[in-house]
Amino acid sequence: MRALLRTLSPLLGLALAAVGVILVIEVVTAWVRPASSGLVVPWPAWQLVLSELTWSDRPVKVVSICVAVVGLLLLLIALLARRHDVALTAPTPEMTVATSPQVLARLVGRTVRASDDVAAATVSASARTVVVRAEGWPDPDGSFRGLTDTVRGRVSTLLDELPLARRPRISVSTRGRKEPR
Repeated sequence: MRALLRTLSPLLGLALAAVGVILVIEVVTAWVRPASSGLVVPWPAWQLVLSELTWSDRPVKVVSICVAVVGLLLLLIALLARRHDVALTAPTPEMTVATSPQVLARLVGRTVRASDDVAAATVSASARTVVVRAEGWPDPDGSFRGLTDTVRGRVSTLLDELPLARRPRISVSTRGRKEPR
């Protein structure tokens, strides 16, 4: 959502800037040539059409509903794009401590990759869940149960050591490496 908001904000800014430039052009044109019909926008024709509309006409209702829906969508996007910090326990009640999910993911990833069983790992984290996708070598019986248990144990130990206000759920998936150890 934040990427959408970062894309949408400059586009809306450019659209408003373009409307402002057109408005300035039209005002200057009206000052220079008072009897003109507008340089870019046909104001007199628009005024004639709009003077015949009432608030109960269908085009007015459709435009107002469209504007309301777009406004609500923009509001929803802005609300969903907020930061999703991971809360930590504060040393005093007057203090609030938090970290970003990326920092937690980096910390868990570094811990998981330090294991000899793990060849590579990808970690994503949020305040609710830590998802680890690890690659390693299979056990002698061909299963990955030992690797999964090792990774889950390391992540669980790390999360126990961190001063997290709420412990996230751990999800571990493993797959095998093709090359030899």
